[in-house]
Amino acid sequence: MPKSVAITGATGFIGKTLLQKLSESDWKIRALTRSNHFDHPSIQWIHGDLHNLDALHQLIDGATHVIHCAATVKGSSFEEFWRINVQGTQNIVDISLRQNPVPRLLLISSLAAKLPSLSWYAQSKYLSELELARHSDYENWTIFRPTAVYGPGDKEIKPLFQMAHRGFLPVVGQIHNRFGLIHVDDLVAAILAWLDSETRIHGIFELDDGLTGGYSYQEVATLAQRTWGQFVRCIEIPDKLIRSVAYANLWCARLLRYSPMLTPGKVNELQHSDWVCDNTALIRSLPAWKPRIRLQDVLSTVI
Repeated sequence: MPKSVAITGATGFIGKTLLQKLSESDWKIRALTRSNHFDHPSIQWIHGDLHNLDALHQLIDGATHVIHCAATVKGSSFEEFWRINVQGTQNIVDISLRQNPVPRLLLISSLAAKLPSLSWYAQSKYLSELELARHSDYENWTIFRPTAVYGPGDKEIKPLFQMAHRGFLPVVGQIHNRFGLIHVDDLVAAILAWLDSETRIHGIFELDDGLTGGYSYQEVATLAQRTWGQFVRCIEIPDKLIRSVAYANLWCARLLRYSPMLTPGKVNELQHSDWVCDNTALIRSLPAWKPRIRLQDVLSTVI
């Protein structure tokens, strides 16, 4: 059977990098989109979204692999997150299970799913994982839980690096809190290794750049100082201040009808003390993959 892959979220941060790499291979690609995009002989664009069942059937019918990248990281209510992250995943899973043979399915989740009580986003990612796990007889699924992803096209972490370049690094939480990072190229390399694997990879796997113990804010500031040759100060933001801003932003978002990034739940995520990963299980299952990029290797290029 020819190798064919269906991709959601192909126009997002991770999806764009994945699509670029895949378009250089011999994979037949179908990608879901809500707008027109560049033409490429190996890419078939399917117009629709995660709630357009006809479009999802066009996307998935006959595919040997499905990569579900689409998700929202912003919202003013749990219902917004649930509709896209949970119900969207449910639609993908249900249509995939109707195929014969059933395709392999990879869900790009988040490390936040480990602690669903922290935020609406974390809860929605956890519930989206359960949409796969509830099918105990379907073992063709894999879940990747990357920690914070950065690199070309990133809009979430890049502003922090830009601030560090100006001489200060905002700290939400404690200065010595630990967190993992992963460059988008390493995450995409893991996805490609999953696609090329001859064996079925079943389960939930964490991903970061392999740095034992991850990073702290102070260590990121020190790396920035070495990279740019200037002092970088960590500025701790008081809890009451950041939460007041988050609540005000949420109130404004509901009034003006936009999807906010900074919410009280996001503050909970940012303040959590340990977002460090362990790649051991994934490397054991995908020996062709290991992370190759550390922050110090690319910090000068991320701003």
